[in-house]
Amino acid sequence: MNLVVIVVATLAAGIGSVWLAAALLRLGMGRRWRVGPQHLLSLAAGALLSTAFMQLLPEAFEEHAPQPLFAMLLLGLVFFFILEKAELWHHGHEHGDPPHTEEDAPHDDHGHAHHHRAGGWTLLTGDSLHSFGDGVMIASAFVADLRLGLVAALSVLAHEVPHHVGDLVVLRQGKRRAALLKVSLAGAFTALGGVVGYYVIGRWEMALPYFLVVAASSFIYVALADLIPQLQRHQSVGQTLVQIVWLLGGIVAVLLVSSMAHHAH
Repeated sequence: MNLVVIVVATLAAGIGSVWLAAALLRLGMGRRWRVGPQHLLSLAAGALLSTAFMQLLPEAFEEHAPQPLFAMLLLGLVFFFILEKAELWHHGHEHGDPPHTEEDAPHDDHGHAHHHRAGGWTLLTGDSLHSFGDGVMIASAFVADLRLGLVAALSVLAHEVPHHVGDLVVLRQGKRRAALLKVSLAGAFTALGGVVGYYVIGRWEMALPYFLVVAASSFIYVALADLIPQLQRHQSVGQTLVQIVWLLGGIVAVLLVSSMAHHAH
């Protein structure tokens, strides 16, 4: 039963985030709903940080020596830093030097920056691997606790929506249905990662706290190194307050989902 829940949750996070991104693009986001990429990025950053610090890390540190887990947290942050550097180096050599600042980066018609305008299949390959990793992280959270898994899946969905908005803008070029299908297939790798994670962690349950810490380090790194820097443009006081409200909204949403799942469980 747990595996079925993991598959459903990973599909919802992986493919659901693609369809939600497509729906937001179709509605014109800022034009009709006044919901733009900056709001989604703020929401996602709040959800990721709340999941890492309020859910994953407390669960990992429960009844476990803290020092090895802190070491794993540090190694996880360094690993994701190196991984991103490798990706930047790869795209820089394939397509010229990447932009050095947010202002230099190309933007789509909704103001969302694209730092890596790689070829379509290169982008989809990267998305598939990223989705697979998300699936493993969601599975590790579900193995620890049903409530934790639901929160992790929600956080992954939240931070993938603005990412997929950018993917669809880059890929569609007049072929919206084809782009949606391609990105959805990449998102489906989340479920594959969930299945693999379920069986791997089932065999090495002693390693579960370390999987949770690695998942937390991924969420923290994405929030602090990827999402929040995109919010650090010079803006008016009103725009800054709106960002803060959406950030707090992401934190509160995770806490509410956790509380509801806890009572239901």
